[in-house]
Amino acid sequence: MSLSTPEIQELMERVHELEIRAKKLVHEMFAGDYYSSFKGRGLDFDDYREYHAGDEVRFMDWNATARTGEPYIRTFREERELNVFLVIDVSRSTLYGSTEKSKRYLAAEVAATLAFSAVSNNDKVGLILFADKPLKYLPPEGGKKQVLKIIRETLQADASEGHTSLSETCKFLNRVSPRKALVFLISDFQDMSLERSLATTAYRHDLIALRLEDPAEARLPKAGKVSLSDPETGHQIIIDTKNSNIRMAYRKLRARFIEGLSRFFKKHSVDYTSFSTQGDFYPKLHKLLRARAARKN
Repeated sequence: MSLSTPEIQELMERVHELEIRAKKLVHEMFAGDYYSSFKGRGLDFDDYREYHAGDEVRFMDWNATARTGEPYIRTFREERELNVFLVIDVSRSTLYGSTEKSKRYLAAEVAATLAFSAVSNNDKVGLILFADKPLKYLPPEGGKKQVLKIIRETLQADASEGHTSLSETCKFLNRVSPRKALVFLISDFQDMSLERSLATTAYRHDLIALRLEDPAEARLPKAGKVSLSDPETGHQIIIDTKNSNIRMAYRKLRARFIEGLSRFFKKHSVDYTSFSTQGDFYPKLHKLLRARAARKN
C-alpha cells in the first residue's frame, strides 16, 4: 500500500506513540508477568539422575527406575529463547471504532506491549497479518527494530482483502513454525469456522486468544430505522431499532456468539480474554498472565 508523505508522517507519529506507551507498560507492569507466565515453556530432555528427597515426583522415570532398581528422575534444560508469534487480524471489520481508537489500533497497542515484553526476555517475535488469507509474514527476530516493524505493519496493513478467515492462516503458521511456539491470536473472530482451523494449531502450539471488541457492538441503540453494513461482506440491511424484539434478538445472538467462543477455547485449553476499544486493556492482560503463572506454580 503506497502512502503519501502526510500519511507516512502520521503513521510514524502513531508508531512512536505506541512505542512509548508499550515500553512504559512493560517496564511498570508486564515484564515480571511475562517472565513468570512463559519461562520454561521450551524444555528439552537432558539426562537422568538418582531421585533425591524433595524432587518433583512428576519427573520420575518409571522405566529407568524399574531397570536399575533405584528411583530415577528425568532432568530438563530450558531453551534459551522462545519463538513468539503475533497473529493479527487486519480484515475490514478491525477498522471499526466508535471510541477514540479502532479495533486495529487496539490490536497494534496490544501487539506492541507483548512484543516489547518478549524481546526484553530475549525471545524472538514474528508477525503474521491476515484477513481472508495470510497477508504479511515477518520471521521471528529479536530487538527493538523488529518490534517497530510489527507496529508499523499492523497499522498500515491494507484492509481491502475483505473478510476474516482463519483456516489458511493457521495452516501457514503450522508450516513456518513446525516446532512449538507461543502464539497470540488477536482478532474480533468474525470467522465462525473455528473448530477445524484452530484445533490443530491449539494442539501444536501454546495458543492464547485475544478478542477485540467495541462497546457499540454490544447492543443496538433505540434509534429508529437504521442501515447496517457488514464491513466484511459489504451486505447491507435496514432495520427498525425501535422494535424491542429486534433489539432483544440482537443481544441474544451476540451473547450466543461470545459464549460459543468461550466454550470452544475452553474445550481446546486455550487461554482467552477480550479487550475493548473503550478503556485500557492492560488490567485484563495482567489478570490473564497472573492466572497462567499461578497454574504453572
